[in-house]
Amino acid sequence: MILLSSIIKTFKDRYLDRYKKSILPSHRKAIQAMEQCRQEHGPHMLAQCSDHQCGERTYIPHSCGHRNCPHCQNHENQQWIENQLSKQLPAPYYLITFTLPEQLRDLTWHNQTTMYSLMFTCVQDLLKTFTRNDKKLGGAAGFTTIIHTHSRALDYHPHIHVVMPGASICMKTRLWRVKNPGYLFSHKALAKVFRAKMLQAIVDSGLQVPKDCPQQWVVDCKDVGKGDK
Repeated sequence: MILLSSIIKTFKDRYLDRYKKSILPSHRKAIQAMEQCRQEHGPHMLAQCSDHQCGERTYIPHSCGHRNCPHCQNHENQQWIENQLSKQLPAPYYLITFTLPEQLRDLTWHNQTTMYSLMFTCVQDLLKTFTRNDKKLGGAAGFTTIIHTHSRALDYHPHIHVVMPGASICMKTRLWRVKNPGYLFSHKALAKVFRAKMLQAIVDSGLQVPKDCPQQWVVDCKDVGKGDK
């Protein structure tokens, strides 16, 4: 089996030389951690058999534990998914995707901590507002948000995925409200509000909005059934 650490070891120098001007410190730390992951020359843990007649000792290489390492996070990811599925609600689920336009990607790349935080805050605020103002829901709803920084082609393409049930709790009556499956919110309305909130948040944070920022943004909202796929 080919390990990621061996690939990094083989191509790291060429990669760093080619992209040295654009690599962030966090990316360098990730490369360093995954290169050392489960390597014989790295830190080890000593495991000893508890049977007094055996007492055999085994040295086990340490895992790096980095959140981007596929070797370390595979088990944790599966546990997280199972934990989320255990919280499934009796309601239809929707997958909502909020995407930043291409014109904002350079700004986001150079201000990742700030921009990612703004994206999460704006998405959460607008979904809470839409749920509260919806005639059928009219209450408080929960949802899970995850940011993806790249596309499947590994292009820088920051976007947020939201898994959200079409249901809410009325804060006055404490009643559970469920919306009919097939439609949650207008994707055009979501995109319009997301754009307005993000641009205002960018200005309020002291950053400058590019002059060529488009009027039309993309938000996708689709029914995904029980939300377990």
